[in-house]
Amino acid sequence: MNSNALEDYKINIKIKLALLWSAVTLIYLYGDYFELYVPQKTQDLVTGNNLLNSPTNLFLAALLLAIPAAMVIFSILLKPTINRIFNIVFGLFFTALTLFIAFISIGEVWRIFYTFYAILESTITALIVWYAFKWPKK
Repeated sequence: MNSNALEDYKINIKIKLALLWSAVTLIYLYGDYFELYVPQKTQDLVTGNNLLNSPTNLFLAALLLAIPAAMVIFSILLKPTINRIFNIVFGLFFTALTLFIAFISIGEVWRIFYTFYAILESTITALIVWYAFKWPKK
């Protein structure tokens, strides 16, 4: 036995998924925070010249971004069958959404960080789909 070998534990799939959804949630927060540094952004927020310019749009955005945060909890609490389905469905949805965001953000100098975050988010949500699809059997 090698005395220099580091111990590695097998991490439960539910914990892996919850951690991945946590990372996605944090990246969304960082992306929205850094967007405040884009010239004219804060002024557009004050004047209402933005996508979230109505109570309906604001609610829909809140609902959309509540899903990854809720998936942190659901990934731990839900039974494996429904858990797997939720992770695959929402993982595919957010992968497609963030790839779309990356695509429309390409070429805008002030939004290169957003393209980076969108690619990172889509990679993590694709991993979520992969892990959920490969959920270990008994």
